[in-house]
Amino acid sequence: MRLYLSGHEYKYAVEQMLLTLFPDERPEYPEGSPEGRRMEIRLSRTAATTSASCAFHTGKSMFRGAARTANDALTDPLTGDRICQRLIKNAMYRAALKSGVAKPPWGALTGVRPGKLMAGLVSECPDEKTALRRFIGEFDVSPERAGLCLATTRETLRAEASMQARDVCLYVGIPFCPTRCAYCSFVSQSVEKSMQLIDPFLEALEKEIAATAEQVRDLGLRPVSLYMGGGTPTTLTASQLDRLCTVLAERFDLSALREYTVEAGRPDTITEEKLRVLQRHGVDRVSVNPQTMSDRVLEIIGRRHTAADIVTALDRVRAVGGFAVNMDLIAGLPGDSVAGFRDTLEKVLTLGAENVTVHTLALKKGSRITVDQTPLPAAREVAAMLDYAQGRLRAAGYAPYYLYRQKFMSGGFENVGWQKGGTVNLYNICIMEELRSILAMGGGGSTKLIRPDGGRNIRLSAPKYPLEYIAQIDKTCADKAQIGAFYRQFLKEE
Repeated sequence: MRLYLSGHEYKYAVEQMLLTLFPDERPEYPEGSPEGRRMEIRLSRTAATTSASCAFHTGKSMFRGAARTANDALTDPLTGDRICQRLIKNAMYRAALKSGVAKPPWGALTGVRPGKLMAGLVSECPDEKTALRRFIGEFDVSPERAGLCLATTRETLRAEASMQARDVCLYVGIPFCPTRCAYCSFVSQSVEKSMQLIDPFLEALEKEIAATAEQVRDLGLRPVSLYMGGGTPTTLTASQLDRLCTVLAERFDLSALREYTVEAGRPDTITEEKLRVLQRHGVDRVSVNPQTMSDRVLEIIGRRHTAADIVTALDRVRAVGGFAVNMDLIAGLPGDSVAGFRDTLEKVLTLGAENVTVHTLALKKGSRITVDQTPLPAAREVAAMLDYAQGRLRAAGYAPYYLYRQKFMSGGFENVGWQKGGTVNLYNICIMEELRSILAMGGGGSTKLIRPDGGRNIRLSAPKYPLEYIAQIDKTCADKAQIGAFYRQFLKEE
């Protein structure tokens, strides 16, 4: 799509909306006079208002969209930027819908965290009904998805009320897996190729743990959640897991920990010995992630296990005891169908997991599905999968507790975490809704320092791949000093 900007340089906002409306098109910024199929997006100001307009030229026709706000709303530069970007997106959205583009499931929303907008409205409005009505009206979101967002926002507000200013979450990233799944874009090395890297990686990780713990201790921060992800942490041996968990317990004061999660997502990595190690160290939540219960689809996506292996792994978890279980499913996998997804969900429900997370397939750079152009279910089929999941999970006693979206998701839908029996995972809410800082350690770990005043957050990223991580560990440890510099702006020294 040819894009011509006038009066602004909000390219990121323009490209977000372009991706939502025209997922198969990429932005072009040609020089010279506007011509051809294009969008002309203008931002202008008068003494009283700021306005955005979009003229969408399809070749034979032209469609216009507009949005405006009073300048009084632009209270500071950061707020002004956010409002101007929203005006631009709304103008593009309205022009595109006039041309006949199908309405996206989340309307004019493009961000990954619709709950942040809902939470803002809940705080402004006299009641939830008013907030819901404004959310639907301002962003053109369907009532069903707006209701889903409100339900997860309630959990966000409860989580926020339960925490103190110095609370933080810890994340440990283990970038190793038995094999690489076709849909995966996470940083992970197949242990078939990199087994020799695990021990030196753990040695480097111990250094980063020590550097992070020093900052936490000096600042008086309080870890309330510890999440070990990856990759697949249970790719490590039982002795390696024991070593890692011991170091974490020695370096951090975990006495205020409210939850301790380890992703044991691949059933071919779960053994009784590893589970007992985790149990001894206080881990109380594990993920056993089928993604699908179809052996044919598992083969297509590159998993070397069967649906029966999932059941066996879960039996091991239950036999050891003491763990809440999360199970991830993905709607829209290659080779899957609506009937196949329904069968997967029904089988998972019989297994009695406390948490079920329903993801929508996201076609990210770096995944083999993107590279191989694997045929995928159509958007209407993905919609049917998600609609079935929502109704069936509610009927089975589950409630939604966190929600987020991603770029390049099939059909532009969402990922939703469901829980029953009060098994909300605090870490998931904190990271998705940016309630508290996430202090990350490990390969590809992304520390996110959350400003309590609503300003711009800060990220600190570790090298992605094990070899780079090991080689650059001294710099990664030195970067941890930025945690102290950040927090001393907001927290008084004790």
